[in-house]
Amino acid sequence: MDDKESKNLTIPTDSTQKRLTFLTALCLFFSAVEFAIPKPVPFFRLGLANLAIILSFFMLKPGQSILLIALKVFVQNLISGTLFSYTILFSIAGSFSSGLVMLALFKLFYDCPKPKISLIGICLAGSLFNSLAQLLISYFLMFQQNTKYIAPVLLGLSFITGILLGIFAQYFVQNSTWLKMITDSEASK
Repeated sequence: MDDKESKNLTIPTDSTQKRLTFLTALCLFFSAVEFAIPKPVPFFRLGLANLAIILSFFMLKPGQSILLIALKVFVQNLISGTLFSYTILFSIAGSFSSGLVMLALFKLFYDCPKPKISLIGICLAGSLFNSLAQLLISYFLMFQQNTKYIAPVLLGLSFITGILLGIFAQYFVQNSTWLKMITDSEASK
């Protein structure tokens, strides 16, 4: 793509609201895809919508990324029909614990001149914290001592999906012309 073509692209670089709207729509899309995939264990999600959360760290301020996490919880529970059920507690606990951990790791160890962690590590930590929060909620609300039976499976799956999502996020961030244009336009302001 030459410079003339890249200047004609219509991307949401002019306002935070457009970026937030776009990333929320991306969460909605990924949540819809994820909803169609059978779950091997209760409350397990692949975490596809976390890709939009990771992108928000590059495109939004930290408080706006936290707002996106709240919108993600709302959208996911709206799609799955669990907005007014006890299962929203799993979504809130998992999404906020993983999102806040990923945001903290990103700001402390990635968003610096010489990153000390990769997006793979950030996604892995987010995935594991999501599962740990959900296991804690399931212990107190549902399964008590029996939580130990689903914990190894849930944590194992979280490890795998966290690494896979991290690999994809790392590849996308390194190779996306679109994201580079957005971050470059933000840096020039």
